[in-house]
Amino acid sequence: MKKIILAAVMALLAVGASAQKPSEALLWPNGAPLKSSNPADTAKVFIYLPDADKATGRAVVICPGGGYSHLAIDHEGKDWAGFFNHLGIAVVVLKYRMPHGNFNVPIADAEEAVKMVRRNAKPWHVNPQDVGIMGSSAGGHLASTVATHAPDEARPDFQILFYPVVTMEPHFTHRGSHDNFFGNKHGADELKALERLYSGEMQVTQKTPRAWIALSNDDNVVPAINGTAYYLSLNRLQIPASLHVYPTGGHGWGSRIGFKHHVEMMAELKAWLQSF
Repeated sequence: MKKIILAAVMALLAVGASAQKPSEALLWPNGAPLKSSNPADTAKVFIYLPDADKATGRAVVICPGGGYSHLAIDHEGKDWAGFFNHLGIAVVVLKYRMPHGNFNVPIADAEEAVKMVRRNAKPWHVNPQDVGIMGSSAGGHLASTVATHAPDEARPDFQILFYPVVTMEPHFTHRGSHDNFFGNKHGADELKALERLYSGEMQVTQKTPRAWIALSNDDNVVPAINGTAYYLSLNRLQIPASLHVYPTGGHGWGSRIGFKHHVEMMAELKAWLQSF
């Protein structure tokens, strides 16, 4: 029995190393309609496709975190490709542009990435009605914003959130993400309205897709209320949601094997993905 358990654990740990080599593409090959104040900040995607004979038709767009100032694109992005490809799921890791004073810029990039997957559904062996979005930390805020705000053609079919920033309410948000997302050009009344509009827990509707949410109880960077309040909002509207709170781990563990609950987390995410 111990040998069987050990083999299962080692298989899970090895999954992250089994992704195909990605193809890289500009998100906006003809130029983004919504310009950034930093022209050197270009949106890209890294596309990892499973073997065609293993493809389930599912895809996920991954938005790494980084406080809306940079991207943890490896352990919260590219390093996840092997796990999903092993399950027959196509992966698009999004290098989205930073707000630089305009929060609509990263939102536009994330919505376009979802639409890109659907436009390429046939050659990528993807079901356009089974395209999810995933985000960690500030990337979780971006993912949940798309899940609650996007028009139908860009709205994902499921969402996966790791230790997410969800709320923009000043007492509970991650201040760095808040300040980088909104910039400093808004008056007090306008900012208050925007904080409410971009607090995902206040924007859940019947159109919001199902969610898997994971965080650590000892996260001292992004308060746990971000993920838990979002879960409760989904639950209140009877939207399928799964919340996983691990006793330790802090913030930012992503796909790292050093996270104490890594194997448990991977097994729970796999089970959830296979449940619908």
